[in-house]
Formats: sequence, C-alpha cells, structure tokens
Amino acid sequence: MPLHVPPAPAPALRSVLTALSSPTAVSEARTPSLLLAQGPLSPELPLPVHVLDRVTPDGATATRLAGWRFLIRTGDRAVAAADTVLTADGWAFSRFFEGPYIPSTELALRQAEAMAQPYQPRLLSVPGLYMLTLWLHGDPAADGATGHPAATDLLVPLAPAPPGIAAHRPHRVTELLPVLTHRSSPSRLLGSPA
Repeated sequence: MPLHVPPAPAPALRSVLTALSSPTAVSEARTPSLLLAQGPLSPELPLPVHVLDRVTPDGATATRLAGWRFLIRTGDRAVAAADTVLTADGWAFSRFFEGPYIPSTELALRQAEAMAQPYQPRLLSVPGLYMLTLWLHGDPAADGATGHPAATDLLVPLAPAPPGIAAHRPHRVTELLPVLTHRSSPSRLLGSPA
C-alpha cells in the first residue's frame, strides 16, 4: 500500500530549492556528498519532524512540530537531507546534513511501503535518547504538521538506535512509548534507582 506523504509548506520547499541552487544562500558549507554529487539534486519526500517532549503517566504524549525534512536525491539515491524550520518570517532553510539516518530513513520508508495498511510517514525525534523514528500515522489524510502519536500508530526506530532497541522493527506506540519514557526519565538519567 503506498505511503501518503503529506505536502510540505510551499515556502519550506522553496527555501531548500534556493539553498540547493545557490551556495551563497546558505551560511554553512555543503556536505561532502552534495559537493561530489553528479547530476541534478532534487528535494523529495518531505517529512514533518515532530519532537517528543514528554509522555505523561497516563500515556498521553506532548509533541511539537520542529520542521520539515527533505531527502536530497541525485539519480536513484538520497545523498543528504535538508531541514527547514519555522521562523518569525515563515519557513526557512536550516541546514544540509548527511550520515546514517539518511539510508536508514530510506530503508524504513521502503519497508513501510510494503505494509498492507496505508500510513502517513512522519519523523519523531526523541532528544533525551538521541533517537529518531519513522512515525507511521494511521490517518493518511491528516494534517502532517499536527497531531500526536495514536495508540495504533507505528514507530520504526532508525539506525543507529539506542542500545536494546532494534532499528527498523515496527512497534505500536503503546509498546514503545513506555520503554522510551522509562529510559529517558530524569531518575534514570541521573543514575537514581528505578
């Protein structure tokens, strides 16, 4: 079943296209993969990036939209990603980057494409664990910029995942969030007894 990728805000896409076409438009150097890329570069698969700020004792999540991420492709593969953020003036290019999350995101998206149920792909960052997941939202028609993980949504940890959490294994939100909450609780981070 195909994934239903939500449309990114047009200004976010324009800011990435501008950064790709004009090296002077960005404040930092391009990544090595972008500098060595042969052929045209195109931003594809815009994914809203949500941040998991906290999970309440009753299991409710507090998430916020942090930006939109575009995979930058040349030919048939992604060589980097571009992040955009919402500023007082609207959506703006933030940075290019590369690393293990790029191929891991592509793999997780390919795996999700093979699932029977349609999903809307998003990214969910868990800063307390230095963890990024592909969030497969069960309502493909939802606004990708809003909402919280539903109990039936899937979270697919991207590699590198924290120790003890398998990368690329889909988990129901109700299965994975308690593990994440326990691992990132202040008492665990400070070394206090659990």
